[in-house]
Amino acid sequence: MDRIDLFRIFTRVVETASFTRAADTLKMPRSTVSTAVQDLEARLGTRLLARTTRSVTPTPDGMAFYDHCKRLVADVEEAEALFRHDRGNPRGVLRVDMPGRIGRLLVAPALPAFLDRYPEIGIELGVTDRAINLIEDGIDCVLRVGPLSDSGLIARRMGELAIINVASPAYLARHGVPRAPADLPGHEAVRYASPSTDRVEAWEWMEGDRTRTMDLPGRVSVNSAEALVACCLAGLGLIQVPAYDVRHHIRAGELVEVMPRYRAEPMPMALLYPHRKHLSRRLQVFADWLAGVMAQATG
Repeated sequence: MDRIDLFRIFTRVVETASFTRAADTLKMPRSTVSTAVQDLEARLGTRLLARTTRSVTPTPDGMAFYDHCKRLVADVEEAEALFRHDRGNPRGVLRVDMPGRIGRLLVAPALPAFLDRYPEIGIELGVTDRAINLIEDGIDCVLRVGPLSDSGLIARRMGELAIINVASPAYLARHGVPRAPADLPGHEAVRYASPSTDRVEAWEWMEGDRTRTMDLPGRVSVNSAEALVACCLAGLGLIQVPAYDVRHHIRAGELVEVMPRYRAEPMPMALLYPHRKHLSRRLQVFADWLAGVMAQATG
């Protein structure tokens, strides 16, 4: 039995938590499944599964190896599909990471259409505002917002996010409506601290092609976009936020845009993935689909 077959059997045992159920789904004897796992453990020199009379669970080494196995099996199956008649149907599991609000508000609601179109692709969607190391974390691609560092990754542009200034009606009733940056002294902001650097971001606006900044006071600081919007809704201060993120709050009258002529520079979006000579078909079709989703949601 070759290594890929061993990997397939091992991943199925982990996913079904049972040698018997794995054997049934693979249509092979239970003894073959058990022997395959034992062979794999002997090759690796570590115990991959903890076995009891009632359950089979991966050990810490087994869980780490499972993540690698799943990706390897998916890649091999996709490579084999290149030479079949169904090569137009990409398959396998795609691990994706993106900012939480984008994942929840834009991508997750649109995913059913993608999965219906590509029924043999599975998505593992991670949502976080912290930096992700694609290689160490085993991620296929990440959607990132803002300027990019020289990471050695391939970046595909996904458009831009318009940034607007908003506040709640209750806040504006107490503090007045700022019309221009000259009105900002005396106002408060909900201060956003980057979860990666802990640096509090200054208030920004464009004058022609130049970026201007001002440090606004605020009694509340947050480190997530979710908390930023929630505090603004609670009347705790002004915020700068992507327009898509608060569009429904503005329509409902829960937030009001202020100083529309003095917005911050739009933030670029990019999909990052490791450099590969041959990009997997599942990643290609996902990137194309995501570009359409972002264009429609932010246009």
